[in-house]
Amino acid sequence: MDDEQQLVLPRVLVVDDTPDNLTLMSAVLRDGFRVRVANSGEAALRAIRGGNVPDLVLLDIMMPGISGYDVIRELKADDATRDIPVIFLTAKAEAEDERFGLELGAVDYITKPISPAILIARVRNHLEIARAREFLKDKARFLQDEVEKRTREVQAIQDVTILAMASLAETRDLETGHHISRTQRYMRVLAERLRTNPRFGYHLDDETITMLFKSAPLHDIGKVGIPDRILLKPGRLTPEEFEIMKTHTTLGYEAIVAAERQLDMTVGFLEVAKEIALLHHEKWDGSGYPEGRSGEDIPISARLMALADVYDALISVRVYKPAMPHEQARSIIVEGRGTHFDPDVVDAFVADESQFLAIAQRFKDDEDSLRPKVELARRLHGEDPTTR
Repeated sequence: MDDEQQLVLPRVLVVDDTPDNLTLMSAVLRDGFRVRVANSGEAALRAIRGGNVPDLVLLDIMMPGISGYDVIRELKADDATRDIPVIFLTAKAEAEDERFGLELGAVDYITKPISPAILIARVRNHLEIARAREFLKDKARFLQDEVEKRTREVQAIQDVTILAMASLAETRDLETGHHISRTQRYMRVLAERLRTNPRFGYHLDDETITMLFKSAPLHDIGKVGIPDRILLKPGRLTPEEFEIMKTHTTLGYEAIVAAERQLDMTVGFLEVAKEIALLHHEKWDGSGYPEGRSGEDIPISARLMALADVYDALISVRVYKPAMPHEQARSIIVEGRGTHFDPDVVDAFVADESQFLAIAQRFKDDEDSLRPKVELARRLHGEDPTTR
C-alpha cells in the first residue's frame, strides 16, 4: 500500500498499557487502518488534544494512572472530542462492567481475548455509523443555514415591500418629513410598555412588536389615491373635501388587499398593515372613521397608531400650522383619554413621554427642508396657508 492510499484510511488509536497487546492490535488492524498507539490514558489524551484526533479509539479499561473510564469521561466532556467513537477492549467480562462502559458513552464493548475478524468488522461498522452521523450533522447544519438564509431573505423582502409602499405615499404628501420614523418608534415604545398589561400582554410578544414597527409606515399608504387638490391643499378643507380625505383609510386597506390578491394568498406580515391602514382614525368612543368602531372592537395595532399619529401631527410643522409644544400636545392626548384613545394607551404614553420627546428630538424635521414644500403648496393652490 503506497503513502497516498495510506492517508485515506481511517485513523484508529489503540490505548493499552501492555506492549504485547499494542503489538497484536497493530498487526490485526494495519492492513485496513492507520494505527497509532498509546501506552497510557495520559498519553492518549495528550495525543488527541495535541491535534492527532483519531476516527475511532480502542480503549483498555484497567490501566495504571488514568483508567479507560477516566479517559472516556474526559473525551465526552469536551465538545471537540465527544463524538469520537470509543470501543472498550478489555478483560473485564462481567455484564455489569459492559453496562457501565456503555453508559459512559462507549459505542461498543469487546472482551479479550479477541477474534480478529469480529474486531475488524465491529470497527468498520462503527466507523460507518460515525461517518453517517457526521454526514447527517453536516446536512442538518446545511439545512439550518439554508432556513436561516431564506428567513433573512423573506424578512428583507417584507421590509423592502413595506418601505417601498410607504415611500410611494410619501412622494405625494408634502407634510410627512420624518413622520414615519417617529410614529413607528412611538408605537414600539407604547407596545413595550403595554406588553405587561393584562389587556395587551397576550398579544404583544416580540414578533408582534417587531411587525408593528415594520408595518407602521403603511398607515397613510392610501393617500396615494387622494387628489392633489385636496392632499396638497394648504388651507382648511371643506366638509366635502374632508370626506374625500377620509377615504385614504379604505384606499390603503384595499391597496394591500389587492396586492395579496395578486399573490392569490393571505400574507401574514401584511395583516397588521391592513389593520393600521384602515382603522388608525377610529376613536375609543366610536366617533372615528371609516367604520365607527369603538372600544375593544378596534385592533390593538390601530389603537397604538391612533395615539402615535395624533401626537406627531400635533408637535410637527405642517403647511397649514406651526408645531405645537409637547406640553400642549400632551394635554390634548390626556384630554382624549377614554374618548379618542384607549385609556391604557394614554397611560402608557404618559409613563413614557420622555421617550416620545427623545424620539421627536432625534428625528426632528428640518424646517428649512419643509419650506420648499410650503412654497410648492402655495403655488399649486394660490392660497395663503392658515388653518385646516
